[in-house]
Amino acid sequence: MQIAILGAGMVGRAMAIDLAANYTVTSFDVSERSLQLLTQKNNSVKTVKADLSNYSNYHSLLRDFDFVISAVPGFMGYKTLEAVILAKKNVVDISFFPENALDLDKLAKENDVTAIADCGVAPGMSNLILGYYNERMKITDFECMVGGLPKKRVYPFEYKAPFSPVDVLEEYTRPARYVENSHIVTKPALSDAELIDFEKVGTLESFNTDGLRSILFTMGHIPNMKEKTLRYPGHIDLMKGLIKAGFLNTAPVSFKGQKISPMEFTSALLFDQWKLGETEEEFTLMRIKISDAEKTVYYNLYDEYDAATQTSSMSRTTGYTCTAALNMLVQKLFITKGVFPPELVGKDESCFNFILNYLKERNIHYRKTETRTAVN
Repeated sequence: MQIAILGAGMVGRAMAIDLAANYTVTSFDVSERSLQLLTQKNNSVKTVKADLSNYSNYHSLLRDFDFVISAVPGFMGYKTLEAVILAKKNVVDISFFPENALDLDKLAKENDVTAIADCGVAPGMSNLILGYYNERMKITDFECMVGGLPKKRVYPFEYKAPFSPVDVLEEYTRPARYVENSHIVTKPALSDAELIDFEKVGTLESFNTDGLRSILFTMGHIPNMKEKTLRYPGHIDLMKGLIKAGFLNTAPVSFKGQKISPMEFTSALLFDQWKLGETEEEFTLMRIKISDAEKTVYYNLYDEYDAATQTSSMSRTTGYTCTAALNMLVQKLFITKGVFPPELVGKDESCFNFILNYLKERNIHYRKTETRTAVN
């Protein structure tokens, strides 16, 4: 079985190594450094330097492969997924692009392709869990709080990322949509700040980001839905300062006769400060709350950097969800053609259990608790 992974960043490398235990894996990236890091960790993975923005080349690039994973940066994710579909390859995607993946549903059906999009931790597992319980409860409220943070807090940002800073910065500028009383409400990102206490971590601040994505439409019958991002206290004010000063504007500005994008410039400056070290300790935290008139179900995740495999928690929780879905396709547990966000996969109990068990085998545990609603 031949698997192609498009993108050899930190998450892409973790996925390649995970899948290489059972399949022949080839990793594609334009960065020789990223490919070298992958080879150093596991030399059984084949590596190919390739410009993945050359979408017209995908048909020949992917000709010999059975399945594809897309782990490219968000800004090129939609075109990449479109090109993979046109190459008639079943695919799982974690590129988290801003466009609506469901717009490619018709194209996927025409090309006899199954594509699972947004298949990471959040979006991803949060959607999967919601989709499962949507079949079993008349849900009134859904809330997801999620964040990945370094254990060592380094002033001023106290933040590190296993992916490109520009993808994070876009979360801070893209208007946040959530559902309140069956109406879609739009607020600025970073709004509705709250301080929340978490076991093992302490106090974090939560704020609105545009994380609901596909479930705004696939789960539109649920009257209240919200996702919030978690950071160490003080991060919001720093980001608001950058926004107010214009550092996150996307429109080019003139500087000494040159046109530059403030967002790209800021991302370049933050790259070293926000770059998560290969062996840097960090953790992923997520709290999901799903309620109906009778009960509330909670799923809590706390996962840390794995020192034994030198794999970041964000790479594990994001990447292994994606490789679980890929294995699910290989084993033909999910064969319907079209584009599917994880909530439409999670409605199937066998798929839901397969992914949770796959993660458990890799020591990633979503712990479920349940409370009953008091009746007066």
